[in-house]
Amino acid sequence: MFSRLRFEWRGGPEWGGLSGMVTRSKDWWALGGFGLLSYGVAALGALATTGNVDGWYASAGKPGFTPPNWLFGPVWTVLYGLIAVAGWVVWRRRDRGGLALWGVQLGLNLIWTPMFFAWRWLWPAFVVIVLLDVAVAATIVRGRRVVGWLLAPYLGWILFASALNAGVAALN
Repeated sequence: MFSRLRFEWRGGPEWGGLSGMVTRSKDWWALGGFGLLSYGVAALGALATTGNVDGWYASAGKPGFTPPNWLFGPVWTVLYGLIAVAGWVVWRRRDRGGLALWGVQLGLNLIWTPMFFAWRWLWPAFVVIVLLDVAVAATIVRGRRVVGWLLAPYLGWILFASALNAGVAALN
């Protein structure tokens, strides 16, 4: 079914160098792989938060700007999708350095959640999330326009999460 499906991107150079790229069936499989990686990190993060959000975190001191817990799931669901597509775009450009940066940010994302929620290493988790901020910003700069638009909401959210992490660490 997908072997005959072709998609041509008609964006010019202002779209970050995707002009004239034709999507083949292997590209769609790769997008699925990036989705599996991203949502796999999400699933592992959910394991680290389960029990802790209603446990120690519920009674922990939090800054006044902390959003309600129900908001995190929908936001992260969208963000992990954007992260997957951004990784796929970088892969399609054959940018090994950009792909390495994408992998670093995903790895930092993976380690932050258990550090903060499961192990309660609040200040070390803050160091990791600041490194995550830097890795995502570097991925955006290297990836140019399309990757930037895809990852900008993620960067905004993790910068906010960095402030939350610092606030929770300071109050506990």
